[in-house]
Amino acid sequence: MTATNGRPQARGDAANGRAGNASGAPGGQPGHGSGAGHTDTVSAVVRQWQDVHPDLDTGPMEVIGRINRCAALLQQAEDAPLRRAGLSRPEFDLLGALRRTGHELTPGDLVRETYSSGAAVTKRLKQLTERGLVERRGDARDRRVAHVRLTDAGRDLVDGILPEQLAYETTVLSALAPEGRGELAELLGGLLSRLESRAGALHA
Repeated sequence: MTATNGRPQARGDAANGRAGNASGAPGGQPGHGSGAGHTDTVSAVVRQWQDVHPDLDTGPMEVIGRINRCAALLQQAEDAPLRRAGLSRPEFDLLGALRRTGHELTPGDLVRETYSSGAAVTKRLKQLTERGLVERRGDARDRRVAHVRLTDAGRDLVDGILPEQLAYETTVLSALAPEGRGELAELLGGLLSRLESRAGALHA
């Protein structure tokens, strides 16, 4: 969405009543999309764009804008324990990949697992090795290949942070009924699968 980027926006339209209905469209037509009855940050942004461009379909903003805003707020909260541990989100993703797969990975494997560049993975591995969270060993048959695994300290760090993150996520989702969570997961899964397939085609 072009206006939020995870940051709050002024709710000027909602406050001063410039628009007589949710969409700001002439003739008193109700706003389209599921966001018409919401008063979150994105609904205000959508109304502002509808005032400026009443001829455009802003429906996609109601979905994509909320996904982006939710992701930004969730990550902000979930990154708090990482900051306390002196980790960045990409570093934790790398540690998490090693933990959840349960075996050694090569830097190339970590590139694929974390959707990162080779240079970024190399830099993170260097930092995490210096902190004693991962260790590398050379391949006996190919000196160009390295194998990476968690140290005991790295495993303990991941195992300490992950429950805290899951507990927060459980609290957030408790506002939704179980069937609503299942439906949302299914919808997001379909969208993500479609986006990933397109990304794969671009890199093919």
